[in-house]
Amino acid sequence: MGQGQADLAIQMLKECARNGDWLCLKNLHLVVSWLPVLEKELNTLQPKDTFRLWLTAEVHPNFTPILLQSSLKITYESPPGLKKNLMRTYESWTPEQISKKDNIHRAHALFSLAWFHAACQERRNYIPQGWTKFYEFSLSDLRAGYNIIDRLFDGAKDIQWEFVHGLLENAIYGGRIDNYFDLRVLQSYLKQFFNSSVIDVFNQRNKKSIFPYSVSLPQSCSILDYRAVIEKLPEDDKPSFFGLPANIARSSQRMISSQVISQLRILGRSVTAGSKFDREIWSNELSPVLNLWKKLNQNSNLIHQKVPPPNDRQGSPILSFIILEQFNTIRLVQSVHQSLAALSKVIRGTTLLSSEVQKLASALLNQKCPLAWQSKWEGPEDPLQYLRGLVARALAIQNWVDKAEKQALLSETLDLSELFHPDTFLNALRQETARAVGRSVDSLKFVASWKGRLPEAKLQIKISGLLLEGCSFDGNQLSENQLDSPSVSSVLPCFMGWIPQDGLDLLTL
Repeated sequence: MGQGQADLAIQMLKECARNGDWLCLKNLHLVVSWLPVLEKELNTLQPKDTFRLWLTAEVHPNFTPILLQSSLKITYESPPGLKKNLMRTYESWTPEQISKKDNIHRAHALFSLAWFHAACQERRNYIPQGWTKFYEFSLSDLRAGYNIIDRLFDGAKDIQWEFVHGLLENAIYGGRIDNYFDLRVLQSYLKQFFNSSVIDVFNQRNKKSIFPYSVSLPQSCSILDYRAVIEKLPEDDKPSFFGLPANIARSSQRMISSQVISQLRILGRSVTAGSKFDREIWSNELSPVLNLWKKLNQNSNLIHQKVPPPNDRQGSPILSFIILEQFNTIRLVQSVHQSLAALSKVIRGTTLLSSEVQKLASALLNQKCPLAWQSKWEGPEDPLQYLRGLVARALAIQNWVDKAEKQALLSETLDLSELFHPDTFLNALRQETARAVGRSVDSLKFVASWKGRLPEAKLQIKISGLLLEGCSFDGNQLSENQLDSPSVSSVLPCFMGWIPQDGLDLLTL
């Protein structure tokens, strides 16, 4: 299904129902807005007994529930693992596709393509360390890659691997990627699997193809030989297959555990809790949130504090930022307090239920952070963690304001996790440094040092609380993680600042 297929699908549906044939409509997740039309047609049909309608779709949050409820459902999920992925690819290819033109180097290039495709797909099991998000690498990408390899060896003597890199990066696999760092990972894969060291197209004698991960490629075009190579691979994926640290399984298990706990919480709640108002259910389900908020604000005056709007008279960009951060934080705290207070009044029966309170309660009952809160600060998805993080940052920013007003902020060791917008703070430091040295903002570069203060930085800050994932750092060198290494390691405090671009380059970020 796709653009322009709706009318044809309805026509074939009526014809198959009239003749008693079978019909399969594929990829309905691409046309969820058209599904109500399909429902109406199904309700008006008077098909023969032999008529059957098959529907295929991927998971989609807006898929019509009525259509699902009226269907017999079968779910299918491909077995995970690089080995299983490679085997599926070679089961989908025919022997003729591998042995075409009896070109060994073409067969090696297809094996590289299959491994590259499997690595891109299986790397999704390690989100957000593998990829930052789930990308829809599919069989159509593999088919397009096969066509490129097929044409590449079609009479060409000089293979241009840059041509392959460009097409796979910009037109096929890379066309789905919207993150710069993910694109760098894809580029490194392309350079690793598609080069003259892996695929010797010049027929140099006594030279074997050097495939990564100590995999020896057969010197033949038989599909059975390549399947035999795949069979020798381990059942469990090695992190080195994806260029990931040895302890990546810990991070992956932690993410999976969090997802399972979240799903269990959703299953444990009342099915009808968010659909309509029930005082007893709302009171029981939402009391932890209301009690936590009350406890967090017992020893502070955040919910009653009055902060004047910031103005441009502060002069210092850093002080202006801190005051603006405090103003926005207090507004957010009081906004959350007002929404929870209105919810509490509705539960007690002293106020009528409004649409805003309904949306708030529905989100909290689903163990989700309300959109009204997330629009002001994209914090944790869990409401309890969101409230704890909000109050902790609000109290910490009060100390930042006191130190900034006394001009003692830059002499203290700072923790950027106490801010809602740490990137803006670093930019404010950049602006203030530019004023102090009489340079433009664009002429400064960001540097860091773990060996002491920055000699060329007019203004600098000492940062603590940094965490590192994927390796460890002792202040002098990076070390690869071992299998038993913690998933996250702390980093020693360091000095950061902005210096002229022609200055000493300690560690430029």
